[in-house]
Amino acid sequence: MSTKYPFIPDYLEKALENTEIPLIDLIHGYLKVEMVEAEEKLARATSHADEREWLDGYMQALTEVYCLTYNLSIERKHIEETLV
Repeated sequence: MSTKYPFIPDYLEKALENTEIPLIDLIHGYLKVEMVEAEEKLARATSHADEREWLDGYMQALTEVYCLTYNLSIERKHIEETLV
């Protein structure tokens, strides 16, 4: 975690400070990193059924929220275009 922002991963610190980057983009990037790390752990957890089950559930939750970030962005764009 970042020393400047204790609840934010180090790799998001610079993007967080760039206020031109929408926060949903930061969330999307964070979820992608978490998904890759979970996939790697899942590949190594072949002999631990409990860990594998937990990782499967975690991966499913990450995937659903990852998809939500896309859906929110798409719908917001649609709303912005119809308000003009």
